[in-house]
Amino acid sequence: MLTRLTGFKILVGSLCLVFAGAFSAQAQEAPDSEEERLAKRLANPVAALISVPFQFNYDSDIGPADDGERVTLNIQPVIPIKLNNDWNIISRTIVPVIWQDDIFPGAGDQFGIGDVLQSFFFSPSAPTAGGIIWGAGPVFRLPTATDDLLGAEKWGLGPTALALRQAGGWTYGGLVTHVWSVAGDDDRADINATFLQPFVSFTNDDAWTFSLQTETVYDWESEEWAVPINIAVSKLLAIGGLPISIQGGLRYWAESADSGPEDLGFRLAVTFLFPR
Repeated sequence: MLTRLTGFKILVGSLCLVFAGAFSAQAQEAPDSEEERLAKRLANPVAALISVPFQFNYDSDIGPADDGERVTLNIQPVIPIKLNNDWNIISRTIVPVIWQDDIFPGAGDQFGIGDVLQSFFFSPSAPTAGGIIWGAGPVFRLPTATDDLLGAEKWGLGPTALALRQAGGWTYGGLVTHVWSVAGDDDRADINATFLQPFVSFTNDDAWTFSLQTETVYDWESEEWAVPINIAVSKLLAIGGLPISIQGGLRYWAESADSGPEDLGFRLAVTFLFPR
């Protein structure tokens, strides 16, 4: 079992390799190819681009005995809806399909769908004069879990917003979401959680994207942080004329809630793009 120090060293080494590739690629100057333009649009969460990511995540060292593990396949369709020439609504859905085992002693294993998260971003169709791209709107948590241990059994809602800037091959910005539970099983814990996702990525002339982000959660009920740091490399290519992004990366849990994942995890993703 990896120690936190060993996991951190592996992450730092991988991070150095990833961004060494990014900085060396930055020296290349050429007109954007269609693949590079699509890869840059994919780095923008509120781009007017239909995409369907399938994101596979693996985490371990879960539970009081650190012997639990979890596999999560997030199916995350993104659908832009044009309101008029100035505004879009971006629908972002996360449907988690989860397998987990021994998340606490005697829990056994569970497999099924978790709680669905649905966001709607009202976003201007063009950046501001300063080049800022932004979006804001509501987020809903739906108690769709097929097993008690795969969801919160609560209805939730709250605000979500993001802002980012793209310059050259760089994309940098952040997303923030807060969800409160508003109904559901009274015997289950209330939801009162903030999600913070600062991110930076670089896309080179060959449509490789190197990214660094966190997906931090603060639970106001338990007063606990969960801070996974993710590094990833993705490549945009075309298969049968259909643009597809392939991604692989590592995750290091710098901070974890009690009985949460620890040390290293990994992520693999395939995203299908449907440009207009």
